Formats: sequence, C-alpha cells, structure tokens
Amino acid sequence: MTKLISIVTPCYNEEENVEELAAQIAATMAKLPYRYEHIFIDNHSTDRTVELIKKMASTDRRIKLIVNARNFGHIRSPFYGILQATGDACVLIASDLQDPPELIAEFIKKWEAGYKTVLATKPESEESPLMFIVRRTYYKLVARISDVPLVKNATGAGLFDKAVVDILRKVDDPYPYFRGLVCEIGFPIATVPFKQPKRKRGITKNNFYTLYDIAMLGITNHSKVPLRLMALGGFAMSILSMALAFIALAAKLLFWNRYQLGIAPIMIGMFFFASLQMLFMGLLGEYVGAIYTRVRRLPLVVELERVNFDENGQNVIGSQQEPEEARKA
Repeated sequence: MTKLISIVTPCYNEEENVEELAAQIAATMAKLPYRYEHIFIDNHSTDRTVELIKKMASTDRRIKLIVNARNFGHIRSPFYGILQATGDACVLIASDLQDPPELIAEFIKKWEAGYKTVLATKPESEESPLMFIVRRTYYKLVARISDVPLVKNATGAGLFDKAVVDILRKVDDPYPYFRGLVCEIGFPIATVPFKQPKRKRGITKNNFYTLYDIAMLGITNHSKVPLRLMALGGFAMSILSMALAFIALAAKLLFWNRYQLGIAPIMIGMFFFASLQMLFMGLLGEYVGAIYTRVRRLPLVVELERVNFDENGQNVIGSQQEPEEARKA
C-alpha cells in the first residue's frame, strides 16, 4: 500500500490563511506518490478558523480537525498534534504560510534518502532585521551552552519519521521544547534552508512573552550551564567582595585621618550585588518552574471535539469524498 504522510498544522485565529494553506498542500501532495492526511489542531480560535476547516473537512476526508477546549499555548498544542499522526512520516508546518508548503517535497526527498528527521532552517528572512539578529544570537547562544547539538535557525517545521513520533509518544513532558527534543533523540538530522517570507495576511500570535517563554524553555530544558555559572559567579563575587573589604580595612587603618570611605561606593556595591542576586534568583526560578510544571503532570491539551476521526477517536484515512449524488447512485 502507498505510504501515508501525516501533515500537522497548529492554528489559532488564522481564518485568512487556512483555506489557501490546505489548497497549496493539496497541490503539493498531488505531485507526490503518497497518500496524505492533513490534521489541523486549533487552539480555541475566536474567529472563523474552525468553521472554515469544518467546511473543508465536510468535502475532503483527508482534512481532519482537533479543537482544543481552551488555548493551551504555542508549546503544547503543536506537540500534541504530532502525537495524533498515524502516517509513515509526519510533517509539521505552520498555518501562517511563512513555512511554504513547497518545502514538503524537499522534506520527503531527504526522508527518502534515509533521514528520519528533517528540519527547515531560515538562514535568511524577510522579517525585521532587528528581530532576525535577536533570533540568530539566541540560537547561537543556546547551541553553545546546550548539552546536545541543536540545529541553528530551525523554524520548527520539518518531517519526522514514524520511528521518531513513536519515541516522542514515550516522552513524559507536559511542556516540551520540541526543537531540542528531536535533537536529543539522536537520529541524524537533515536540514532544508529557505528564505522565510513575510506574513501576507493576519497578525503574528507571537509577542515578547511567548518569545521569552520559548527562549527560556530551550535554555532550562537543555543546559545546566546557567546554574553552574550562578555557582561559579557567586563564588567569584564573594572572593572579590572579601578582597575589597580587606583592602578598604587596610586603607582605613593605614590612613585613618585621610581615608574617607564615603557612602557612594557602599550604595553602588549594594545595588550591584542586589541586581546580581535578582538575576540569579530569576534564573533559578525558571528551573524550579520547569520542575513544577513536570511534577503537576497535567495533560498536554484537552480536546473539545474531533472531525473526520472515527467514533474511537482514531484517524479515518480516506481520499477526497465523492459528491453526495454519486454516492446515492
């Protein structure tokens, strides 16, 4: 039987893009010798996204829909969607068309060549130069301090063999850093570089908090370096503080009448060490928060409904539905 490709698309308030995305994916897959299913996982959209996907799913059983009971965030929902894939390979692609569907053919070529993991990377981008520089700097930093080699400039889009998805199903992490997780598995990774276009329609759902969230998740999940830097930094600063204290004491004893310590150095030192302590406590808090999230063992998402899955919640694999008149005949 022809192999099945599962395409997973997380979405939230993407009514302006989902129809074009589905059409482009259908056109791309029509040129490839594979069956496919297209699973949309909606993060409780407040616009017409769910309505439009249901309309497409009513005429094409390859299009499936999972609607979350609430917005579970940009980390958990895509990962949960991947776990629902039943194909021989799973493709993750965003709903904003900034990861062009044409990349799927390139992913599959790498997969056919024997790679179990293929990631899209963006060495160039049409986004704002400042944001692009910030992202590249972050990727370089995380790659340098990570316990495992990470793929720089990965967008999150890519293809993952069934063997990779089966391993991901065994990972008990309610808040996973997916881009790092596929690197930890250890299979050789192929990359497909492309120039990321600007978003054509709609507005990005990323903001400072979501970007900070994923940045800290990448650091706390894959590196102990910050913790060790805190310990080493604290030790070094304590030695420096003791040395300065002895120097000040010696200067006062030697030049009792002429040496005035003054309040300015004391205030500067207090603010410096207080800010350093707050930085270290904040980093430590990120690690504690990550532990707390895992200990709670909450589900990745809670589903509100499914469309084009069978009564047991399993995938219904099918080709495009025939018109109702033909079925009656």
